[in-house]
Amino acid sequence: MTIASVQSRVHRSAFTYGAGAASQGGNLKLRSMDTLLVRVETADGLVGFGEGFGFTLVDTTRDALDRLVAPACIGQASSDIPALRRMLERRFHNFGRNGPVSFAISAIDIALWDIAAQRAGRPLHALLGDAKRARVAAYASLLRYDDPEAVAHNVTEAVRRGYRAIKLHEVALDGIRAARAAAPEDIPLMLDINCAWDGLDDARAFCRAVAGMNVRWVEEPTWPPEDFGAMATLRAEGHSISAGENLANAHDFTRFIAAGAVDVAQPSVTKHGGVSALRDVAAMARDAGIAVVPHSPYFGPGLLATLHLLAAVPDAEPIEIYFADLAAPPYGNALDVRDGFIDVPTGPGLGLRPVW
Repeated sequence: MTIASVQSRVHRSAFTYGAGAASQGGNLKLRSMDTLLVRVETADGLVGFGEGFGFTLVDTTRDALDRLVAPACIGQASSDIPALRRMLERRFHNFGRNGPVSFAISAIDIALWDIAAQRAGRPLHALLGDAKRARVAAYASLLRYDDPEAVAHNVTEAVRRGYRAIKLHEVALDGIRAARAAAPEDIPLMLDINCAWDGLDDARAFCRAVAGMNVRWVEEPTWPPEDFGAMATLRAEGHSISAGENLANAHDFTRFIAAGAVDVAQPSVTKHGGVSALRDVAAMARDAGIAVVPHSPYFGPGLLATLHLLAAVPDAEPIEIYFADLAAPPYGNALDVRDGFIDVPTGPGLGLRPVW
């Protein structure tokens, strides 16, 4: 069945995140939490929803979708998802293989998987694997505060809400120490550095400084994010390293994994090619013996698609939940974390429809 229409909307919501204006750190002064929703309808009336990477890029990704990617999808077969993805990637490769165009293609892919699972009358996770988890553990991905008191406050609140693992975006050691003091010793910390260090020496010093703090991983420690050699060196020295959200596509993950750069691969469903790429990366990582914990600080179909994958794959891993309270989440309270877990929808496709 062919694709009849592709529409986009920005779901915009006010949010709070447990700190004041003076503690906005690396949050890029977000004024609202913006989710790019994409609605794909087939000629026989089935509707699927996807999400392209948004945040401060939401308008740029939407422009790439509306002007380039969406018109190219009209009239194409909705059932042959790999063929459509290959066509779109080749047609628009001159616009860059990492950025708004690939984010838009990711949104289309998610929506088409939603449609494929609906057509099969099954939840998406049933098409992706056999694990069939009814719920998936969640970890709290705290925003960056640059304020040890705000860090401690939010860690304490995350623990109170039932989270059993916490990710920080702090770079300064005083904030990380505050988090460690606020969290029970058995709760692991994950440290997302967002490529803060320009050289291996600074990254090495940081990794040594946080050793012994029950840190599961240090995420993207060096700039540029494609410096696989630096990450491989840190890993060889005994530090647990994660990365992947800033790679371009599943092909980059092949080289990334071959370089021995990470203990934990972090593909992003709204960036790297949708559900198709997420599934491909999960398979190659499993073959290489490394974990997959997807990048998913989302609130829309991107979060939901990631949830379905983690419900289906053999090895249980937690889903990333951005630790911000939205006034109007795209799915209402359906994806709320309860006792540290999120329930996996059981209806056909993604199982939920966002506010449109």
